[in-house]
Amino acid sequence: MAKKVVTFGEIMLRLATPEHQRFSQATSYYASFGGGEANVAVSLANYGLQADFVTRLPENDIGRSVIMELKKHSVSIANIIFGGDRLGIYFLETGSVSRPSKVIYDRSNSSVTEIKPGMIDWNKVFSDASWFHWTGITPAISKGAADTCLEAIKAAKKQGLMVSCDLNFRKNLWKWGTTAKEVMPEMVSYCDVILGNEEDSEKVFGIKPDKTDVSAGKVESDEFESVCLKLKQMFPAAKKIIITLRGSISADHNTWSGIMYDGKRFFKAPVYQITHIIDRVGGGDSFMGGLIFGLLNYTGDDQKALNFAVAASCLKHTIHGDFNLVSVAEVEQLMKGDSSGRVIR
Repeated sequence: MAKKVVTFGEIMLRLATPEHQRFSQATSYYASFGGGEANVAVSLANYGLQADFVTRLPENDIGRSVIMELKKHSVSIANIIFGGDRLGIYFLETGSVSRPSKVIYDRSNSSVTEIKPGMIDWNKVFSDASWFHWTGITPAISKGAADTCLEAIKAAKKQGLMVSCDLNFRKNLWKWGTTAKEVMPEMVSYCDVILGNEEDSEKVFGIKPDKTDVSAGKVESDEFESVCLKLKQMFPAAKKIIITLRGSISADHNTWSGIMYDGKRFFKAPVYQITHIIDRVGGGDSFMGGLIFGLLNYTGDDQKALNFAVAASCLKHTIHGDFNLVSVAEVEQLMKGDSSGRVIR
């Protein structure tokens, strides 16, 4: 069993409209929990790894409900701290056909946004860990969260952990007085594994492929080799650069794949046609969870690790909620080409 993977960030109450209803129509909401780094931790725990999610929660019934939910999925809550008055919320309106999904955040002044460096003993947190994962969402929500995340990254590197990040640019969150372009370069410079989608590298670092049109619903892996090369030049310490490739034909039909660069070779995953999307929120997180698992368990086989990540994320699109509730066996079955969906008896 590999040593534990630690993730750090904000988990929120997710309120989703039922049956593709618009916000203006909904009289009730499906309640669950979700957030980038927590989603990754749940994936890893489902795959049998030790996953430790670190955050700050309000000490009330909602905060305790989060603890219960994480325990349900075998995620360690040993290093969660309490304080502040509220849990962040996000509202989700699930789109259909030509109408895209919408997210509205209500996370100002949440417990995590008020976190400060020194509140968490990172040396203790990382004492028995081998990997630390964070996303660009955490530094976006507040200066305190950004400073604490950088504190964690430096402590992880000092203790010799692998460090991964998902660039995860969210323009609606960077409102505390600075920009992603000012904050992210230093943080990403410590990372061994960097993940982004077809837009993140452009929005954060100004790096984009020479020719592509994401809005046309067709994303070619070859066009993003130049993005990997430029990111590697910008962050030479990175061991692996990965770009997820989503072609959005409609809200219900996407193509899904990925490309990885290890500094010498490019690896390209199969392209999946996801024709009846149930829920795409958390898709990138499910990819990251699959990738971390693959890199830890398929040592020396980067192609298999990438294929596992794409297949795992493909399956996530069939599941309501932020979490990817699939097993290793289910992912490997899809990797072998069994996408029939036949009843298992």
